[in-house]
Amino acid sequence: MVTKKADPALDAVDAALSDLVEGERKWAATSLRERRWLLDRVRELTGRHAQDWVDAAAGIKGLPASSPLVGEEWISGPYVMAAALGALANTLEALARGESPLDKARFGVAGDRVTVDVLPANAFDALLLNGFSAQVWLRRGISSAAAKAEAGLAQRDPARTNGIGAVLGAGNITSIAPLDVLYELIAHNRVVALKLNPITDPMLPVFAAILAPLIELGAVRLLTGGAEVGGHLVGNDLVDHVHMTGSARTHDAIVWGTGAEAAERRRAGTPKLTKPVTSELGGVSPTIVLPGEWSEADIAFQAEHVATQRLHNGGYNCVASQALILSADWPQKEQFLAAVRAAFAKAPARPAYYPGSDERVAGARTSYPGAERLGTNGERLLVTGIAPSPAEPLLAEEYFAPVFGVVEIPGTGAEFARAATRTANDAFAGTLGVNVIAKPETIDELGAAFDLMVEDLRYGTVAINAWTGVGYLTPTASWGAFPGHTIEDVQSGIGVVHNAWLIDGVERTVVRGPFRPAPRSLLRGELALSPKPPWFVGNKTAASTGRLLAGFAADPGWLRLPAIFASALRG
Repeated sequence: MVTKKADPALDAVDAALSDLVEGERKWAATSLRERRWLLDRVRELTGRHAQDWVDAAAGIKGLPASSPLVGEEWISGPYVMAAALGALANTLEALARGESPLDKARFGVAGDRVTVDVLPANAFDALLLNGFSAQVWLRRGISSAAAKAEAGLAQRDPARTNGIGAVLGAGNITSIAPLDVLYELIAHNRVVALKLNPITDPMLPVFAAILAPLIELGAVRLLTGGAEVGGHLVGNDLVDHVHMTGSARTHDAIVWGTGAEAAERRRAGTPKLTKPVTSELGGVSPTIVLPGEWSEADIAFQAEHVATQRLHNGGYNCVASQALILSADWPQKEQFLAAVRAAFAKAPARPAYYPGSDERVAGARTSYPGAERLGTNGERLLVTGIAPSPAEPLLAEEYFAPVFGVVEIPGTGAEFARAATRTANDAFAGTLGVNVIAKPETIDELGAAFDLMVEDLRYGTVAINAWTGVGYLTPTASWGAFPGHTIEDVQSGIGVVHNAWLIDGVERTVVRGPFRPAPRSLLRGELALSPKPPWFVGNKTAASTGRLLAGFAADPGWLRLPAIFASALRG
C-alpha cells in the first residue's frame, strides 16, 4: 500500500478552515458593539505597526528607505487601512444604536439615479482633501429611503453569519488583502481565510500582528503558499464563498480550469468552481482629456497627473491608466504630449519588482516597434498612433507594467465628449476605472453634455480631474467593476468592496478633484485648498506626508493637522 505523503501547506489550510468553523460560532455571538471594539483595536495596532508595514512593503518593491516613493506605501498601506477601520467602526456603532449608516448622509440625483455623498464624510476630510469629493451612485430605481433602510448589509442581522469566505490576496498594493478581509467579515458576515499572494509573503508577520484581535477570536486565519494551496483552499467544501483580486486570466483558471478542460467546461456551462465568486480584476483604464485652452502651468501639472496615473507603484496597479484619449483637433495636443513625455522621463527610477514585468514590456516593444523609450534606463514605453479599436493589443490587454499609449480621435466640444465615451466603453478592455481631465470652464461650457458623458461611461469608478486611485483611498466609496459581468465574461470582476457605509445596490463611484493645485486653484476661481497631492510620483515630501497621514488615520486629532499641512505644502 502506498501512503500519501503529508503536505504541511495543505494541512495548514485544513487546520485553518477547521478553526474557522468554531470561529464562525464565536463571531455570530459577538455583538455589534463588541465588533466595533475589535475594529478599533485593529486600527490601534495598524498605527503601532505602520512602520513595520511600510518597511516590509518597501523591501518587497526594492525602495530605499530614503526614497519619496515610500510615501506610496504609507498612503496605500496603513493609511487607507486605518481610515477604513475607522469608517467601518462608525457604521457598526450606528447600527448598534438602531440607526442607518446613511441617516446623516446627503443624497442627490444624477440623471435618473440617486446619489450619496461619501466624500467629505466629516470635517477632517473637508480639510485634508479640500476640493475633492465623491458620490456613490445607486442603481436605477433605488430611492434614498430604500438605501437608508438597506444600508448595513449583513450587519443588520449580525447573529446570522454566512459561513467561511476565502480571500485570495493581490501582489501589488499591500492594503488590498486586509481590506478585502474586512469586507468579507463585515459586509457579508463571513469569517475569513486569507491566502496571501506569494509576492507579499513578507507582509505575513505584519498582518498577523495587526489582525491579532480577529485571529484570536477565530474569525480570521492567514495562509501562504502558491497555486496548489490556493486551489486546495477554494475547492474545500468548508468554504462557502471566494473573493479574489488579480487578473481575469487567473480568475478564469480558478473558475473554469485551464487548457482543454476549461474549453470543454465553458462549452458545457459547468464551471470547475461551483461556489459563488466575487472579484476585482483590473483592466485597461483610459484617461480622457477634453480639449480646452490651458496655461503652461496647467499642462505641466496635468502631465504629471497622467504620469502618476500610469507610474504609481511602478505601473503595477489594477487601475493604472494605460492610454490617453486625446482630440486630434486640440491645438495644444502636441504641447501636452511633450509635457507627458517629460513627466514620464523625469519620474523617479524604480525597480521592476513585479514578476513578468520585463517580459510584458518586451512584448509591447514587439507589438509596437516604434514605441518611445523613456526614463533613466528606457524602461517606460510611450506608444502613439494607437487605433481606437478593441483589436489593438494595448487596449485589449492590461500590461501591468510601465507601458502607456495615446489614442487620437477627431472632434471638439460635445462631439468629442461623445466620441471619447464610445471609445472608452467599446475599445478598452474592462470597466474598473476611467479618468476624465477637463478645465472647469470646459465642463461649464459642455453643461448637460458633460453630465451625460459621466452618466454614459460604463466604469465602476469615474474620476473627474482626479485619479481613480482616490476612489480606492476613500473608505466610504465603493470599489469594483461596473455591474453586469458574469463568470462567463468576467472582465474587471463581480461585486464591490470597501463601501464602509455598507450601501446596498451600488452602481459606481464618481470622484471629483481640483483642476489646479493651490494656490493657483484659488487664484483662478476654484474653491480648493489642496496642494500637489502626496500620491503624485513627483511629490518631494510624499514619504513624510504619508507617514503623518497614516498616524492621523490611526488616531485622528486636530493637533496632528498642522504637521500634515506643513509637509504637504512642501511637496
